[in-house]
Amino acid sequence: MPYRVTFVCTGNICRSPMAEWVLRHHVEEEGLDVEVDSSGTDSWHVGDAADPRTVEALRRAGYRSAHIARQFEPGWFAKYDLIVALDEGHAQALRAMAPDAASRERIRLLREFDPAADGDLDVPDPYYGHPSDFDHVLELVEAAMPGLLDEIRAATYEDA
Repeated sequence: MPYRVTFVCTGNICRSPMAEWVLRHHVEEEGLDVEVDSSGTDSWHVGDAADPRTVEALRRAGYRSAHIARQFEPGWFAKYDLIVALDEGHAQALRAMAPDAASRERIRLLREFDPAADGDLDVPDPYYGHPSDFDHVLELVEAAMPGLLDEIRAATYEDA
């Protein structure tokens, strides 16, 4: 059974699909048995594609993307091994809807995996900003990937 990771931001059109496709790239490169997806805490963009600025930032960095936004549902907690929030507000929303302590324990912040985060664990929302803000978000996502991959490898090794 594959290890399952989901990323969660607000509307599921900027930060979480960006993190999804960066992690997908890395797990495919390494041949890890990991399913990756994303969703949002709110329903504003359900059914929409990823923000074009997200797609462009990913493309410039050599990543693929294909995405339709969706909202995280409380019934999904049992489906995931790791639920990665992009900021503390998302983590709080997820904890509030979690059905039990075990579900809450699977919620982590992406920047927890970045040793350079130095306590600043929120990935800022680029939606109302400049296109360069999307590149900054991508840098933050990429900085967290080695630590996140270490976490996934450790968890999948324990399960083996």
